[in-house]
Amino acid sequence: MALSVDYYFAPNSPWTYLGHLRFWDIARNRGAAIHVLPIDLGGKVFPVSGGLPLAKRAPQRQAYRLLELRRFSEWLHAPINLQPKFFPVNADDAARLIIAVERKDGTHAAMHIADALLRAVWVEDRNIADDATLAQLLKERELAPARLEESRSQAVHERYEANTQQAIDAGVFGAPSYVVDGEIFWGQDRLDFLDRRLARG
Repeated sequence: MALSVDYYFAPNSPWTYLGHLRFWDIARNRGAAIHVLPIDLGGKVFPVSGGLPLAKRAPQRQAYRLLELRRFSEWLHAPINLQPKFFPVNADDAARLIIAVERKDGTHAAMHIADALLRAVWVEDRNIADDATLAQLLKERELAPARLEESRSQAVHERYEANTQQAIDAGVFGAPSYVVDGEIFWGQDRLDFLDRRLARG
């Protein structure tokens, strides 16, 4: 029986960027449904799970993060700007935009705009906290400009809050996290394990 994956992520996460398209391919190949669930990682998940914003991490951890990002970028042949112009960046508006797209246009479109947002930060040096950038990304992915205004609605705000609480309740503590029948796979470096889990059905 085909499974579904709860996909918890933050649209400003480099690890989500490195895993996003690979995860999408795995889910498609295994016939798994994706529940697209952007969350408030830094503002709500980290405080209850022991996570720290990048700037508050020890220098050793910050240095190793850059090393690992470089390694994975080279291994995956995925371009990445290790120190992008617009990072750290508030990702709340971008997350709500993904939700607005998913509500009106479905999972496929939501995954597409999420890809655009991730690439905007980690490849293209664009500011995903800027309305003009968000509008341009919608245009580039051939999505309705109205989605930007819809992303500010109370319904979308409540969905964002609900996604985040659902992640906390599921035991999620980092992004990306992929959850299958309550089993968490944390990080794009666990996609092989996720693939095997989906293959079992």
